[in-house]
Amino acid sequence: MPHSIPGIHHVTAIAGDPQQNLDFYTGILGLRLVKLTINFDDPGTYHLYYGNENGTPGTILTFFPWPGAPRGRHGTGQATVVSFAIPAGSVKFWVERLQASQIRVDGPFPRFDEQVLAFADPDGLQLELIETATGFEPWRQGPVPAEHAIRGFHSVTLTEPGCESTAAFLTGGMGFGKAGEASNRFRYSTGAGSTIDLLSAPELRRGMVAVGTVHHVAWRTPDDAEQRAWQHELATRGHDVTAVRDRKYFHSIYFNEPGGVLFEIATDPPGLTVDEPLDELGRRLMLPPWLEPQRTRIEGALPRLKLPLAG
Repeated sequence: MPHSIPGIHHVTAIAGDPQQNLDFYTGILGLRLVKLTINFDDPGTYHLYYGNENGTPGTILTFFPWPGAPRGRHGTGQATVVSFAIPAGSVKFWVERLQASQIRVDGPFPRFDEQVLAFADPDGLQLELIETATGFEPWRQGPVPAEHAIRGFHSVTLTEPGCESTAAFLTGGMGFGKAGEASNRFRYSTGAGSTIDLLSAPELRRGMVAVGTVHHVAWRTPDDAEQRAWQHELATRGHDVTAVRDRKYFHSIYFNEPGGVLFEIATDPPGLTVDEPLDELGRRLMLPPWLEPQRTRIEGALPRLKLPLAG
């Protein structure tokens, strides 16, 4: 039996215009562009990684931007909200910062003894900032003062028509325990910085993954051996789990949890500095070795981006 999940590795969502996405997450939310690459399964599309200074697993939100693609539909069978951790006492700063950029905010309001601020990105992806005492080191050279800066993920919210099957999977298969309940929201955690809120919403239609929605949620595992143990455990329990896929910065396996949300289990190593030094992360398009011979063609097909100034 593999060890319990130590936390979120990354969350991947779908965006529309890549420049709009880049300006929002680096300029307004103050995250660092830690990797500029392409979707390995669709090389005509960027894959943008945002995180703290060194892209620590647990801080990385990534996007496939598909200009002109249709908007998705939020509903059941989806990860519907991505929640970031911010330091205690920072909500007022963020309300003022977001409102100054004409971003509509909801809150702050309490949830499980924490203060929550809800809003959406330009494509409609639902986001939250949650005051908490825990988190990762922020990007201290970014546009947001370090004392208020985002400190990685707090949690993700999965919306389901009913939570029983997913809850049983989390507690029986992935090492999560019940951590709270309020109305139709049920919180589960491994006790090690890994939190999922299940939202029971049988009245909603099934969601559609497209622009403005989460594509998948990736969970951390420390190494390849532990990942193989997860792969074996999931297959033994009847889940349709993929072969290991080389994503250059981590190795990945994928499967759907019982409610339909696509999960990934990703290794912490080798990390984002495997192909460029820490102080140069996100400054140029990086390609995996098997696509490097096609660099000229790939670069010519991608839209031009104005990158943020180096911190």
